[in-house]
Parts: sequence; structure tokens; C-alpha cells
Amino acid sequence: MPIKKEDVFQLARDAQLYAGALVPGLDNSHELHFDTLNPFNQQVIGRVQRCNGRHIDAAVKAGRAAFESGVWSTLPPGERKRIMLRWSALLQEHHEELAALDCLDAGKPITECLNTDIPDTIHTIAWYAEAVDKLFGKISPTASDNLGLIVKEPIGVVGAVLPWNFPALMLAWKAAPALAAGNSLVIKPAELTSLSAYRIVQLAHEAGIPKDVLTLVTGLGEETGKPLGLHPDVDMVSFTGSTEVGRLFLTYSAQSNLKEIVLECGGKSPQIIFEDSYALEEIADNILSAAFWNMGENCSCGSRLIVHKSVKEDLLKILQKRLVDGWKVGDPQDPETAIGPMIEPAHFEKVCGYIKAAKEEGAKLIRGGEALKLGAGMSIEPTIFDGVTAEMTLFQEEVFGPVLAVSTFETEAEAIHLANATSYGLAASLYTSDLRRAQRVSRAIKAGTVSINCFSEGDIATPFGGYKTSGFGGRDKGLEALEQYVQTKTVWYGG
Repeated sequence: MPIKKEDVFQLARDAQLYAGALVPGLDNSHELHFDTLNPFNQQVIGRVQRCNGRHIDAAVKAGRAAFESGVWSTLPPGERKRIMLRWSALLQEHHEELAALDCLDAGKPITECLNTDIPDTIHTIAWYAEAVDKLFGKISPTASDNLGLIVKEPIGVVGAVLPWNFPALMLAWKAAPALAAGNSLVIKPAELTSLSAYRIVQLAHEAGIPKDVLTLVTGLGEETGKPLGLHPDVDMVSFTGSTEVGRLFLTYSAQSNLKEIVLECGGKSPQIIFEDSYALEEIADNILSAAFWNMGENCSCGSRLIVHKSVKEDLLKILQKRLVDGWKVGDPQDPETAIGPMIEPAHFEKVCGYIKAAKEEGAKLIRGGEALKLGAGMSIEPTIFDGVTAEMTLFQEEVFGPVLAVSTFETEAEAIHLANATSYGLAASLYTSDLRRAQRVSRAIKAGTVSINCFSEGDIATPFGGYKTSGFGGRDKGLEALEQYVQTKTVWYGG
């Protein structure tokens, strides 16, 4: 039965609207806290502990001791698998509660949380649980009196720094493969969206993952993320967030122990519509989902529509009609809402600044462009600008809001050039009925994921990450994600 609007807050309240350090031996009763707000109405919904370097140090020490003891790192793979499957089952039992937490804390539409985010979170953990006992080493070809073993070992203590746009799912993308590989893990959720992470880690402990193997530290980036990045006993940090903060983690690594850094940063993803695309009516919903799903607060957001000039006008008419008919802006607790508010006032002002700049630089506003007087007034209606050139700010910079920039092309070569004409390279989509063109263009686009005749990031089995300033160092998802959480060792037996 679909969740009712009036039930959302109660479901979350039952889980306690609180997040704080989950580190063995730490007493949180007298710690500093800050309020966490509902982005739609700016009302206080709970409290988050303001941790600092002391908490990070305690979490890392706990993780290191657990790793060296082998309580998790040397546990038989089948046992780790059993515990992680139990974790997945517990998340399923609490899926409505977790959906409600992300809805209230991040302003995400409840229908998306229930139907996409939390099911994908649960599936991710179950998928990596099944992968635990399928991470094989190798035997090298040697002379008959030698034996060369190439073995995979967990890297040690891993820090996971999460973004605010997909709080539960991004936790799963990092925690599941890191734990499956046998590491200890310190999770630092975004200060704006810590509630579901706290509950998910609690359920992990209930499932049997030792409390010193999986710890949680909440708080501001400068006070918790930075100490995690600088800590000399952290072996690796996996970060998802802005390119700006990603650069900081590279600096932290250089200033400390040269820990491995995996970055999944921003994007400015193109959607290329060729003149030989399938019927425009058939592809319109995919185009809109790419641009406006999750309020455009999505690193793979298809925020640049690069369309052949012969079909542009017809396509824009269809898109505008579909927006009116099917993309309701409103309270994220309402199951009918498709677009909720921006995450916080500062981000709302940033998105409004991009809209203002687009107007000043000469882009043509053809739809939206206004803040709506809903809740606290931080909702922005789906916005489309036409006539956006490669020199404009709206073409080059990540908005992270519901704003679509439309550019036109005449030749395939021009389309490819425009697609690659930013510093980012996370994702792209292209639409054509010509199989050979699809092959040519998908190979020419500099992006980590290219979807053809759809908007997609693939599924849990396909790796996700970017080129250029969208990140490097590894991938989320797929068996490839396991590789970044292990080290390769050669063991050589002499004759």
C-alpha cells in the first residue's frame, strides 16, 4: 500500500530524528549538537552531533584495532556474506522508515525514496554480500620449482565521505564493497543529511557487523571530514561530492600519509539528440528525467540538451507540455510531488544565481526560472534556457538544480565537440536510430558512463565514475568497486 503523506513524519519519528557518533567507548551525552532542518519548510526535525578530530581519532583507532585483530578482515568470506545479507534483510524490514528519513532530511520526494533510493540501497548491500566469496586471486605461470601467488587483501581502514543528495544510497555504494572486501570503515555523512546514515549503521550493528569495524562520525566537513582526510592511520578515503572539496582530499593525502583517494565529483552531462532519433514523444520522458530527477541535485544530471537544429523546436514543445502535465513541484511528503525544494538556503541562492547569470549572458528563458512560494520558498520550477552557447556559464558550470541548458548543432562532429567542451566527464546520453552512429559517438564522448536512447547510470553491476575533473582513482558499483578496496600482493615460493 502506498505511503500516506500524514504517515511520513511519524515513520521517521519512530526511528528517532537524531544522528551522532557511533564509536565504541564514546559518551555522546554532553557533546555539542546542531539542528537539522526540513528543507521544504525549514522547520527543525532533529539533532546532529557536532563531532571533531577527537571523534575521528577514536573511530580510526577502533577500526585499526579491529582490522589487526582479524575480527572482520580474516572472518571466513561465507560468514561476512551471511552477516551482510542479514543487514540487507533488516533494511528491508525498515525500508519505509528509511525512506521517510531521507524525505524529511534531504527534501527528496517520498515516492522516489520509497521506489528508487531505498530499494537500490538494499539491493546494493545484498549484491556485494553475494560478491564476498567471489573475489579471487591468481597463480602466476612459473618454473616447476616455484610458486607465484597473486593475492587480494583488504586495504585496512577506509574513510567514506558522503554527499547530501542520495544519503542512503551513497552510503551503500561505499560501505558495501568496502566491508565485503574485509576492511574497517569510518563513515562521515553530509552534515545536512545524517539521519538515515545513523539508522543504517545501527541496523548494520544489529545484523552482526562489529561496532568497531563500522563506525559513524557526524558533523561539519572542516571539523570531521578534514581530520579524516589528514589522519595518518587511514589507508584510503572514498569521496563523493563537489570537485572543489575533492581537490582538498588530494591535498590532505599529500600532507599526511599519501593515503589512496577515490573521487567521484561533479558533472555537466550532455544529452545529444540527433535528427534520426526515435519518435520525440518516445524519448521525452527520459530527457526530462535526466534533467530534473532529484531536483537536478544529481551529479549525472543531463543538464545540457544538445539537439539537432531540425528537431529542436518540436522537441521543446513536447518537453514543455510534459512538464506541465507530469512534474508537480511541492511538498516532498506528498506522494504526487516530483520536484521538492533545494537542500538549503545557500544552495537555493546559488541556483538562483545561475538563472540570473544565464539571463544576463543572453540565454533565452523559455520555461520556468522562478522560485515558488511553497513551504519556505526554496522550490524552483523546472527551468529551460534556449540559445546557450559553449562560452556561457550555464553551459560550463554545474548548477545542481532543475535548470536545463539547450544548445543546437548541425553535424555529428559539432555535437561531439559540444559534448566534450567542459572540464567534466561523468555521464552522457545520446539518442539516435543509427547503430553505427551510436557506436562512433559513444566512443568519442569523454565520460565514464554513456547511455544510448535512454537516461541511465547502468545498474549495480556496472561501474560508475568519471573522466577529467569528474573524478578518478576508482569506481563505485560493479566488481570494479571491490578492486579499489583491496591491495594486490605477490607471494613467491622458491624452489
